[in-house]
Formats: sequence, C-alpha cells, structure tokens
Amino acid sequence: MSRAYRLGEVLLRDAYCVNAFRKDVAYLMEFDTDRLLAGFYETAGLRMKKMRYPGWESMLIGGHTLGHYLTAAAQGYANALLAQKEEKDALLQKIVDLIDGLLECQANSKGKPGFVFGAMIQDPTNMELQFDLVEQGKTNIITESWVPWYTMHKILDGIVNAYELTGYEPALELAGKIGDWAYDRISTWSEETHRTVLGIEYGGMNDALYALYQNSHKKEHLLAAHAFDEEALFQKVLSGEKNALNNKHANTTIPKFVGALNRYLTLGEEAKEYLDYVEAFWDMVVTRHTYATGGNSEWEHFGEDYILDAERTNCNNETCNTYNMLKMTRKLFMITGKRKYADYYENTLINAILSSQNPETGMTMYFQPMATGYYKTYGTPFDKFWCCTGSGIENFTKLNDSIYFHEEDGIVVNLFLSSWMMDEELGLGLIQTANLPAENTVTLKVKLYETEYGEGKSEVPAKIKIRRPDWAKGMTVEVLSEKVSSVSAGSEYDIVEGTFVNNDLITVRFDYEVRAIGLPDCDNVFAFKYGPVLLSADLGTENMIDGKTGVDVTIPTNKIVKSEYLTVKQGTRQDFIASIASHFEKGSEPCSFVLKGTDQELTFRPHYLKTRERYGIYWYFLDETDDGLVDEKKQREEEEKRRASILDTVQPGYGQYEMDELHAMEDNGSVGITDQGTARFATPRGSFGYHMKAVSDKDLVLELHFLREDNGKLLRIAVGGEEIFNKRLHYTGKKEEYAIDLPIPREVAQKALTKRTVSGEEVTTIFVSFQGGMFVESARLFGFLYLKMC
Repeated sequence: MSRAYRLGEVLLRDAYCVNAFRKDVAYLMEFDTDRLLAGFYETAGLRMKKMRYPGWESMLIGGHTLGHYLTAAAQGYANALLAQKEEKDALLQKIVDLIDGLLECQANSKGKPGFVFGAMIQDPTNMELQFDLVEQGKTNIITESWVPWYTMHKILDGIVNAYELTGYEPALELAGKIGDWAYDRISTWSEETHRTVLGIEYGGMNDALYALYQNSHKKEHLLAAHAFDEEALFQKVLSGEKNALNNKHANTTIPKFVGALNRYLTLGEEAKEYLDYVEAFWDMVVTRHTYATGGNSEWEHFGEDYILDAERTNCNNETCNTYNMLKMTRKLFMITGKRKYADYYENTLINAILSSQNPETGMTMYFQPMATGYYKTYGTPFDKFWCCTGSGIENFTKLNDSIYFHEEDGIVVNLFLSSWMMDEELGLGLIQTANLPAENTVTLKVKLYETEYGEGKSEVPAKIKIRRPDWAKGMTVEVLSEKVSSVSAGSEYDIVEGTFVNNDLITVRFDYEVRAIGLPDCDNVFAFKYGPVLLSADLGTENMIDGKTGVDVTIPTNKIVKSEYLTVKQGTRQDFIASIASHFEKGSEPCSFVLKGTDQELTFRPHYLKTRERYGIYWYFLDETDDGLVDEKKQREEEEKRRASILDTVQPGYGQYEMDELHAMEDNGSVGITDQGTARFATPRGSFGYHMKAVSDKDLVLELHFLREDNGKLLRIAVGGEEIFNKRLHYTGKKEEYAIDLPIPREVAQKALTKRTVSGEEVTTIFVSFQGGMFVESARLFGFLYLKMC
C-alpha cells in the first residue's frame, strides 16, 4: 500500500494549474467569516455579527458552504504553493476564526449537546427540526427539510480536515462533540427510522465519522459511522446486478461508497468486504455510466447500464460527482496500486475538474453538458452557493495531491505535470518538467536533500515507478546517470531502479496521436482525445442565453449546431474511424486540429481550455451506403425535435427541481421518493401540483412517466383546476418504466394560462395538479414530467 505525499511536499509548477490554485485562493480570501458563521450564531441564539450569505446559504441547506470552505482553506494553507507567510497567516486566521466561532455556537447550542448547524430556522423552539422531519420522511426542501445530514457531513468533514491539515487542536474538540451528538441521535433510531433516514441523501456521513474516529479513537464515533453504511446497496452492487444504479441520484450514491472505503481503511482486514464493495461500484460506474470526460449522470441521476448517448443533454456530469469519484479513486490506487485508477484519475482531473473552472474568474460549474451545441456556465462568487460551488473550491487547492505517491522503497510518478517534490524519508526529490500534449517528452531530474532523518546523502538507493498511461501507443524511458542503468518496462509501470545521485536525469518519451472514443449504446458516435486531453470542436458564441433549473442553478438553454452528423466523403465510416489520426491535421495553435474528410470542416482544441463558447465533444459519423444509420439518424433527429418541443421539466420527488421558484410545488398531501429513483404520489384525499412554463399560441402536451408495477392505481390530473384525466393505469407492455403523452385541450390550456414573476421576469405558466382518490393513494409520477408544445 502506498501513501500520498503531503500537500506541502509537492510544488506545482504547471502554469495552468498554478493559475487555477491562485484564482481559488484569491476567492477564499474574499469570504467574510462572519457571514459564513451567521446562520450558526442564529441557531445558537447568539447575535449575528453580519447577515447570512444569500442563495442556498439562506435556505434549509445553509451551512454546507462553511464545511467546504474549511476543507478548501486548510488544503490551501497546507499547499506548497502558498509560500508567503502573510498569505498563509491570513488563510489560517480565517480557519481559526471559523473554528472558534463554531465552538462558541456549540457551547451555547440550543439543540442537544454538541449540536451546531447553520440552516435557516423553521422553529425557534426546535433547532433540530430538520433532523426530526427526515426521520419522519418529510422532505419538502422549502418547508420541511433539505438533506440536513448531507449538510452535517460537509460541516464535520471540513472541521476534521482543518484539524488534520493545520494542527489546530480546538477543531478536534469541536468535531468530537458533533460526533457525540450524532451517536446520541442515531442511538434512538428504530429499524424503521433507520431505513427512512438512509433513504434520504446524507452525503458521506459514514466517511466523515470514520475520519473523526481515526483521530478521536472513540468507539461511539465508529458505531455512528457504521450506522450510515448501506449493506443492502453495497451487496447489490457487488452482485453485479443489471441496472443496479438505474435512477439513483449519483451524488447521493457515490459518497456512500467513499465512506465504505474509509471503513476498510479504518478497520483493515476486519472489513475486507468493504473494499470489494467499492471496487465493484467503481467498475460499475466507470464502465457503464461514464463519459469521455470521466464524468457521469444526467440531471444528477444514473440511468440504465451502458445508456449514455441517449442521455446526452445540457445537464450531464454534475461536478460534485467527479469530485467524489476522484476521492474514491485516489484511495483505491493507494490501496491496490492498480494503474486503472491512476488512468481514470488523470483523465477526470484534466477533462472534468480543470474543465470545470473558468480560469479568468475562478468560478466553477454545476453541470457539464455532453450534448453537442451547448456551452459551459459558471456560478457567481457570493449569491448562489450551490453544492458544486462548495466542492469546486475544494478541487483547486489540492491539484498536487496525486501526482506522486510514496512506496516503501521509492516513488510512484502517476501524473505528468510540471512540479517539484521531495521525499523526506528517502532524502530524494524530483523536478518534473512536462508540457503534455503539446510536447511528448517529460523529464525527471533527481535532487538529494538533507532531511530530518539524517545528514544529506551523496547517493540514495531507490526505485522510481513511472506510469505507462492508457493513452500512449508507446513509451520509452532513458536514464542519464553514472550509477543507474536498470530500467525495466512493465505493462502498467516502467521501473527505474538503482542508486541515484544528484542531477540524475530520467527522460520519458510518449508516442500518441488523436484517437476515437465511442459510447456503448451507439456504434457511430465518437469523441476524440490527443494524449491525455479530450478535444472538442469550436462552435462559436452565437446567442448564448443562460437559463435556470432547480434552485437557481445556471444552465445553457439553447443548442446551436449546424449538424451533429458528419458524412464521410470517401469509404466507410468504420474505415474512417479506424484511421482517424490521419484525418486530423494540425491547426495553427498548439494542440489544435482540423478534421478533414467529412462534409463539415471542424476545428478541435483541448476541451478543458474552453470557457464561454459552444462546443461539440461527441459527433455522429455516417457514410453514403449505410441506410441503417440513415434511419437511425432520422430517429435521433425525431428525438431532437422532441427535446426542442419541451417547454418545461419537473422532477417529481427530488425537491430541488420541483420546489424552486418557477415550479413552486403546491403540496396538499403527497410523498416524495428518492431512494429508488425519484417519484411523488398523492396520499388519499391529497394532491400535489406544479406551475409549469407554457406558451399561449401552441397546443400543449404533458409527457408523463410511470412504473409498470403501479398498474391498477388511480390517477387524476387537472390543469388550472379542470380535470383532463381520471383513470386507473393499465399498461400492457414489458418495460418497467414507460411514458405516455397526454394532450391538454386547447380551451383548457388557454383558460389556465397565468402570468407570474419569476426571478424578476414575467413568465407564462399553467398549473398542473395530481390526485388519487378519497381512500386510495395515486399512482406514482416517476422520473420526469415534461410540458411540450405541438
């Protein structure tokens, strides 16, 4: 098992990464700790020094940003790039102010002992109301609860990270009391309550509590952590069951396995099955659900196995997912040493994480669209505070944490980024110079250091393992040294072994070219990579209109591309793709290419370098003789027409996309479900409904999704109070999930049209409501509800 080097032992020199770090730290320095603490002061009954931040921080999820901030700031403080004492002192002072402020809140807690929280207060007589309501399964994110255990995970995780990275002892006292509070609450759960709580997003509470236990060694913290381990889910994934992740919320599910891995790291062989669970999950996500960027999901959810092309939209690849997948992957590599984890880490770091930050502003993304013709959208500094704002600020203060790893007798080189590192135990360091993929040569210069382990040495026996990446057609390693001549090539790592002296030079040369990367559910759609870098086509900046989804999440709204279909001028598409490198001519800029030989001439550049411009990652290839694919093209064009006809989308059961300002769900008795896909149903005599964006001059259609197992259940649907559907479901097909189109009579729609002000703009909406019967609940409205125009 290898160990990671501390953030202070590796100095990044890659210009792009250094800028990303600097932009992130500059942003962290702008935060006002009194505003981050405001909600915590209020919850503790103390006078707020300043007002809360707006956006998500002024809602029932408030306080999550403080946790992320502590982690990001502690990483920045520990990072070798933050070398100036004045900078380090300023960032440390912010961390100390936050920890001390939280300790003050904890000492004055209006909840049970140890409780601290920063969300908006619903009931001044019960500061733990959100946690009580979760135990009852009540999850309206506006009026009841918005994933309070998720928020507590972020808070606890940030405090533990602050302790580990800064050594500030009061942080451990603070975290320990939160752990005690969690154990005391968990100890009161019945089996039914336990199942209910685990059915609602709780982030990685198991992960944070295991990390706390590793520092506190208090058995109650270990027991509390294990309460958040979902054995049934873990075993289901281990079995390899088909579609085991279908409809599961990705960023609910991934942290559960990050926590499972931490159980293995905490208990070792006593919990060896947990390593099996996580390796099976990682394989399932990466092979069945992952795009060329390394990201996954659509509208935050996993789909069916191997269905990726069909789910490419403007809302793919939630950044929190990639953040959590990389946390998991890094630990899996340290445990197993398997190259596949390092390959995934490199790909995802470059093409999803670096791609998620605007290098000019430092702001980060929520979704990363995989559909061709969209563009990147970013958050703003101090008025949104999405979950991905929080994980975003963590990502860029730890860019140096997985370049090198320490093994008992040497160093593992996993990433090819210009950097300096020192291994104090060995007394040996490396200066890496790299500029991939613009140049294909990487150099590693050996430096010997005087260390705390003894006097400086004139020579050091060691082993340097250099990853042989999956993107390289070939790799050669040469050593310029008087004493080292042993270089052994392996299938995963080349090993340079011997006695090193100062200024020994290792040269690594890679052979690579543009290659095509496909998707499992379509054999003629491809993305392209050059070395480790994903390429995307330039599609201009025409009419880029940002919109919103969920609770103030910014997304691109309009897709513009001449055509996603490229017709090969000569030969078959199979031959064209097989020789794809010969069809990419080098462009005028470094790492830019012009695609030749199709009916469109496109320029491709590294995707992570793009900010505010339209792009195309995936492209369909056709040839003149492939009639089957021409038919497939027509089918896909029909699907594009369907998508273009959608006026509005609601995700029943998942609060962020049904209780936002636009949809403003009216709940008069319903239940939301999130553990096995998202759904909502009306209770007997109950109802629920949404305000949906509409137009006045088109015929309107509702697209509704149901589950076959709800056959026989009653559903009543009204538009503007006028009933348009009153039937028991009767589906005779074989699909577990199916959809129907329900036209809305034009006279009903016209009467129901209403003008509302949403985010300062006038919007035309209609109100659509759902009911069951006097004595029976309704059928579940599953997945997504669409309002379309004809």
